[in-house]
Amino acid sequence: MSGDDSEGMLPYLSFEDADDKFPKKVMDHLKSRFEKPTPIQSQCWPILVAKRDIVGIAETGSGKTLAFLMPALLHIGQKPLTFSGKNKGPVVLILSPTRELAMQTADVCEEVGTVAGIKSVCIYGGVDKDPQRRALSAGVHIIVATPGRLLDLVNEGRCNLSQVTYLILDEADRMLDLGFEPDIRKIVAQISTQRQTLMFSATWPVIIQNLAKEFLNNPVRVTIGSEDLTACRNVTQIVEVIDTNARDRRLLDLLKQYHASRKNRVLIFVLYKKEAPRIESLLLRNGWQAKAIHGDKGQHDRSKALDDFKLGNQPLLIATDVAARGLDIPNVEYVINYSFPLTIEDYIHRIGRTGRAGKKGISHTFFTAFDKTKAGELVNILKEANQEVPSDLLKFGTHVKKKEHKLYGHHFKADEEQGPMPDRKHVKFD
Repeated sequence: MSGDDSEGMLPYLSFEDADDKFPKKVMDHLKSRFEKPTPIQSQCWPILVAKRDIVGIAETGSGKTLAFLMPALLHIGQKPLTFSGKNKGPVVLILSPTRELAMQTADVCEEVGTVAGIKSVCIYGGVDKDPQRRALSAGVHIIVATPGRLLDLVNEGRCNLSQVTYLILDEADRMLDLGFEPDIRKIVAQISTQRQTLMFSATWPVIIQNLAKEFLNNPVRVTIGSEDLTACRNVTQIVEVIDTNARDRRLLDLLKQYHASRKNRVLIFVLYKKEAPRIESLLLRNGWQAKAIHGDKGQHDRSKALDDFKLGNQPLLIATDVAARGLDIPNVEYVINYSFPLTIEDYIHRIGRTGRAGKKGISHTFFTAFDKTKAGELVNILKEANQEVPSDLLKFGTHVKKKEHKLYGHHFKADEEQGPMPDRKHVKFD
């Protein structure tokens, strides 16, 4: 923990430490489900109760949703809504990078909110706006939203953010990776500067540091684990250098080994949307029951496939990186990277879908000549986690390419002198 005056904010090591801080019904509910607060909850709760801004650095699956939600309930209790006239909320806004993560966070909000009498709504694209409009019109305490759809409703005049005094930027590094910074700036401009702001991120690059300096007021920084990019130590990483055309046959062989029972959860990652249905068809033709989720699928189909996977009804799932980050999918035994991701960060988050909640897991990654520019970074990750580095991987070299911004390439320098990243602009040529 770091930040001015943070020394007196002792962590809540047990739920009893927080009994007099949060609603009793909610605390009783948590005690019935969990033994004690997770490290991120233990550290964040006293800081947020003290109404300080916070930067939380922690890997996915660390319990950060309850870390920011419990103090949000306290905040809402201090600013009740009337649900009449113009005072219909929201008071709390949670921004998420993907639909799936927003829906997962909203599920926790609904569960806790039901106990506490708190109304929430999940705002995301790919579905009909009317139910979201009706929920906003009726009044809500909490909005969980992806930036694009939220801005649409704000621009329509259907959503007023002027009452928001508790703002959470969840998976902030992922939101910047996906190019949401201009949208985030427009949203924050709608919110009062007299607010408590929370930023959670799995990594702490310079561009995130600069955003924190701009949006947060003298924040306390809480780091669980390392600020550097590291792989979960509960995951055994197997990297196989392979010819691109040999991957289909090798995948089928691995499923005989990893999915012999056809009951255990196996998650197969591909890179592009077009790969997902092709691999799904390949597996179906060879007698494997599998479903795929990717950006071209409707939200209903994506949600159904993901729910079936979580429940174990369909334990073999193919996914693009839409499922790699922030999703708490229990008991995934194996992750197979059919295609290597675009960034080493996405690799870390993919393999982090297994080895969760203290359990062991295995990731098996195909690495081809097309991925050679990422060999150095992958070698470093494997060495840091004390994993075997295949000799074939070392043949590609160990040079680590300098990071480039995803929108602006190597021309963008995220430093203090340059200041915030400029908005994207569309240029027309007559």
